[in-house]
Amino acid sequence: MRILPVRGDCMLVELADLGEALALFDALENDPVEGIREIIPAARTLLISFDPNAISRDRLIDAVSALAGGERIAASGALVEIPVQYDGEDLAEVAGILGMSAEEVVRLHGESDYVAAFTGFAPGFAYLSGGDPRLAVPRRKSPRTQVPAGAVGLAGAFSGVYPKTSPGGWQLIGTTPLAMFDIDRTPASLLQPGNRIKFRNMAEDGAYEIKASAKSAAKTEARVPSENGAAAIEIVSLGLPVVFQDLGRSGQASQGISISGAADRTSFKAANRLVGNSANTAALEIALGGLRFRMKGRGVMALTGATAPITITGQDGITVSAPHHSAIALDDGDLVALGSPVSGMRSYLALRGGFAVTPVLESAATDTLAQIGPASPAVGDTLLILAAPAGAFVASETPAFDMPSASQTVVLDVVMGPRTDWFTPEAVESFLSQEWSVTPQSSRVGIRLSGDALERANHGELPSEATVRGALQVPASGQPVLFLADHPLTGGYPVIANVAGHHLDLAGQIPVGAKIRFNAITDFAPRLIPGKSI
Repeated sequence: MRILPVRGDCMLVELADLGEALALFDALENDPVEGIREIIPAARTLLISFDPNAISRDRLIDAVSALAGGERIAASGALVEIPVQYDGEDLAEVAGILGMSAEEVVRLHGESDYVAAFTGFAPGFAYLSGGDPRLAVPRRKSPRTQVPAGAVGLAGAFSGVYPKTSPGGWQLIGTTPLAMFDIDRTPASLLQPGNRIKFRNMAEDGAYEIKASAKSAAKTEARVPSENGAAAIEIVSLGLPVVFQDLGRSGQASQGISISGAADRTSFKAANRLVGNSANTAALEIALGGLRFRMKGRGVMALTGATAPITITGQDGITVSAPHHSAIALDDGDLVALGSPVSGMRSYLALRGGFAVTPVLESAATDTLAQIGPASPAVGDTLLILAAPAGAFVASETPAFDMPSASQTVVLDVVMGPRTDWFTPEAVESFLSQEWSVTPQSSRVGIRLSGDALERANHGELPSEATVRGALQVPASGQPVLFLADHPLTGGYPVIANVAGHHLDLAGQIPVGAKIRFNAITDFAPRLIPGKSI
């Protein structure tokens, strides 16, 4: 067993195989260790997030080591039957690779007793283990840009079903009419870790009844808009899409859903603090300005993050400039315009009371990768504002850090690992010494960087493992991707380093055109646990 560094509040535990990883996961679930926040299992690893104030890394390693090496608990989850029309584009090719007929592939797939081992890649996507070993087949050399929802595939020793249309490199052998992920269902993901799965050949089993999903009860805010003329803002114009955000939806890893939330959490919380809201009140995240809205009723706003100029035009036609990082009183009819920021990437607009937005899976965060969250505001929309909470607001405050500009080189501290040893020493040196350009192919999912390609020392296929916000994943191109708030829960490319916790919000504000240099604050130092096999 190896303990691989990720960041000050999380580590990656690497074991010999899936069985050992799930056995340790079961042990930690049945005998919880105080201080652990979340555990995300994968093909042969566990990503363990913890509270450093509650437990030290050394104590946590000792506790995890003591529980390792046990037997995996037999799957006892509910049986889920998945009807399949075996009409996949790759069925004939898979049969050829395996040296058997297509009929034999279908028979072995249907006879296998699968178990949902872990989730990742996309909400509702479960990695199904326990299939016939004769069905082990490599991923496609060239992934498809679009795989349809419901496609049933094989990759390595796993089987899986794509929950939505997305890119993918699994070998497709069939399709199912079942919805793997339905936001109106409880739980939203049809397959949960521990479920037992049987695939049924629709050509043999005949008609299959698709039961309607049980709709989840709508969740509402404790505070509601005031009855007589609730305050609101009317969207007059937009630049780039504007999204609702809060601090994210934690605890959804079992459904393949990452936390998401504001890309710059410090600025988000500051906006709410300025208007007297609780830290997690829904606000708007605005990329590169361009928003104009009209106030209906009276209110108090604050804008933080990227330093976009603010102008307010009253009903009398007089236009004034307003300060950033300050509480600003608005009158009925005021037209507020946000210009393009002179520095930074994302601004946060909070209104006293917060927006009356319906949470999705207990959060108002918009996850652009998972396509989960409230709908983005459109021109002409009226966004209701909740009744103001009790308590005072802060008049102004100083930003936590200077916003980076497109002409700057931003230095980000990084923790080396967990897969630094998958790269040559020269590549590691190049990663730390060169300045990386931020390309236009960047989003809330991640910042795509351009520079001298990083050469791998290990050219094998990395089994899927969990990733975190701030991970620097290096795909086959050798050009790193710096994961931001909407990163995938798991990935199959090695992560050379992770941005240190104190620079995560800064990373979320780096604009296109800027350059980034990485500063290692730790050496790559994996820890081998004696007496534990790997």
